[in-house]
Amino acid sequence: MSTEAEQDSHLEIGHVLFLDIVGYSKLLITEQSELLRKLTAAVVETEQFRIADAEHKLVRLPTGDGMALVFRDNPEAPLKCALELSKRLKSYPELRVRMGIHSGPVNEVVDVNGRTNITGAGINIAQRVMNCGDAGHILLSKRVADDLEQYPQWREQLHELGPVEVKHGVKLDLVNFYNTEVGNEVLPEKVKQVAKAKRLAASRRRKRIFIGAALFMATVSCIGVWLFFHRSFSPIAALPISDKSIAVLPFENLSTGQENAFFAGGVQDEILTNLAKIADLKVISRTSVMKYKTGPERNLREIAKTLGVSYVVEGRVQRAGGRIRVSAQLIDARTDAHLWAEHYDRDFADIFAIQSEVAQQIADQLRSKLSPAERAAIAERPTADLVAYAYYTKAQQIDVYGDWEDGEQSAKQKVELLEKATQRDPNFALAYCALARTQIDLEEFELAKKAADAALRIRPDLGEAHLELARYYYYVGINTGDLDRVRDELAIARRTLPNDSGAVVIGARIDKRQNRWAESLANFEKASELDPRNGEVAYHRRRTLIEMRRYKELEQVLAKDAANGMIDGPWIQSELAALKLAEGDLVAAQALLAQVPLDFSPYGVIWNTRFTAALYLRDYDAANRVIAATPAKLADEAFDGQPPESWADGQVARARGDKQKALAVFAAARKTLDTTWQIKFKDQPYFALGLSARLDAGLGRKEAAIREALQAVDLMPIAKDSYWGPGLVTDLALVYAWTGERDRAIEQLEIVAKIPVGGGSSPTYGDLKFNPCWDSLQGDPRFEKIVASLAPKGAKQ
Repeated sequence: MSTEAEQDSHLEIGHVLFLDIVGYSKLLITEQSELLRKLTAAVVETEQFRIADAEHKLVRLPTGDGMALVFRDNPEAPLKCALELSKRLKSYPELRVRMGIHSGPVNEVVDVNGRTNITGAGINIAQRVMNCGDAGHILLSKRVADDLEQYPQWREQLHELGPVEVKHGVKLDLVNFYNTEVGNEVLPEKVKQVAKAKRLAASRRRKRIFIGAALFMATVSCIGVWLFFHRSFSPIAALPISDKSIAVLPFENLSTGQENAFFAGGVQDEILTNLAKIADLKVISRTSVMKYKTGPERNLREIAKTLGVSYVVEGRVQRAGGRIRVSAQLIDARTDAHLWAEHYDRDFADIFAIQSEVAQQIADQLRSKLSPAERAAIAERPTADLVAYAYYTKAQQIDVYGDWEDGEQSAKQKVELLEKATQRDPNFALAYCALARTQIDLEEFELAKKAADAALRIRPDLGEAHLELARYYYYVGINTGDLDRVRDELAIARRTLPNDSGAVVIGARIDKRQNRWAESLANFEKASELDPRNGEVAYHRRRTLIEMRRYKELEQVLAKDAANGMIDGPWIQSELAALKLAEGDLVAAQALLAQVPLDFSPYGVIWNTRFTAALYLRDYDAANRVIAATPAKLADEAFDGQPPESWADGQVARARGDKQKALAVFAAARKTLDTTWQIKFKDQPYFALGLSARLDAGLGRKEAAIREALQAVDLMPIAKDSYWGPGLVTDLALVYAWTGERDRAIEQLEIVAKIPVGGGSSPTYGDLKFNPCWDSLQGDPRFEKIVASLAPKGAKQ
């Protein structure tokens, strides 16, 4: 019996075109039947269908919402059929069809009705390829594309999308076929989700850097390490505290139920927001004051000292039915004197009037000068709809960054609440602003702009709306270097938001990119004053100092952040280790890294620091152990690729003199880069070019490497972006060094050695002195002069 079945079974390669109608299941039965009839008629009229059918080299499989066509002996037939069908479907705009093509094993069987049928992997994979597309897409598996690429008429119309995970964890390499007449050049939604997931994962890692500093308290071990390495440390002098500086602390909720707790937070938030609009005051941002929840342990004098303010506001909120009671008091934290207190017992509908009155009373007590516009802004109601306001306040209490493992879900929940608020009140401009900010957290940039534009249509002069538009233009502009629009929007926003640390931070980040490093540092320091407990602001400030090579100042800031509980043992030790590597103090760096537990891996930079220390010490076994121990999800960030075929693996092999292994690693990494380029570097092609140039240099492809490195510099020159630009020039210098162009390499290093270098790129004193990548330049007096120019004071030459 078994032998009979084996003889009846015939395995062959089928060339499959799978297609279906998008949105079919949502249609009425009559609509489904009519569309399927039109699709079938269009398919059977195609030339490829008629030829193959007449020669009995076609198997047709109905699939309910579409069909599969299996061509037996012509690999081009599915594509030709798809192209002809696409042109015919232009006469049927109601037919939204997607197609997938794959060649693979198929098995001819006889089904229960006695008819010839086809099964096998070729059918299954073709369907999965199709399922990755949207209406109008003609997607091909990489196997089919590789075959078609041999024919010149198809080559220019094949556009690689990279790998996508489909059903059962299978990964497919997809190619999109389109030209000016047929196909859909828009990135399929499923591929967008893959790209978004990669960006979000990177974003999560970055944000964990930012928020981690604010999540921990300083520890005894951290202080011990600090004292060991910095016995001669002299603290930064404390800045004088303004007489018109204030912090509005979280209000105590005396009501029952979680919903009322949101209202208590909303009252405090609105009072803080109103006060922050007064240019004559220094008002601490929400991020910093939210660290101090109500409770008996709240020491106002210590809080005020930490936040750098003279006054604090405390309050209570109690809601019962349609009534609300708000108590607020203004305290001089320097003397514990109560300067003003008031109780409001009113209808809940008066909540906005209460918040405005409290802000006005506090401003009067501090003798603040208010412009007519500021008085009007304080008195303005955000919305007339209390239900919309309830959605808004609930959304504002969601801390997207508090637990970033669930941050994406929290952000989506926040979006849902804010959308409900704007549906209830389409003129709720502040809700649109909050929605724009949250969409940016989700990296849904176009949705963010749509929300910001909606706010501006309602309130063209609203500072918050211009701020969110500036934020949008910043994130879409950092890849192109076009940031002028950001400054325009920020200028408008800061007229009415003088205390908004977010606006200051965006300005500081633009300063970096436009070669205003001193202004950038000053702005980060200003943002730190307005938001002294914000871990993201603190991180950016420290990064700016190391990028400017101001190491001693960075040590002082690290000490201050540690003392204030902004950064704990493993974080401070890893940052200090990176600093020591930049200074060329390898012994200190290793001692600090020894204090960092190996299971401490919140982000890829710590693994890169460990690897760099081993590389500088020429301990290549240790470098390989670091690579092997790095979690896979962080390896690409740390090493420019996945081990054992990453840039770091190639560096180690090359430094050891293992030429054969180095070539194999660089070749494999280069091949991987070719397949992932469009997904990983779609918006930043200059990074892909920089990496491909380094890999090609390692492979001895001199002309290609130099061409790619020069192209990367041309796409993002220092004059266009002084943050990323220097790193690309450093890549060019390395390519020259590895391809025997010593003079040109030194010429490029002379450029970047004189300016700050963003993004953690070299060169630093430690990098040029100890990194084996620069060994071919060692001994050249011009190179040694550059190294000496970067040496910190007291460093051994």
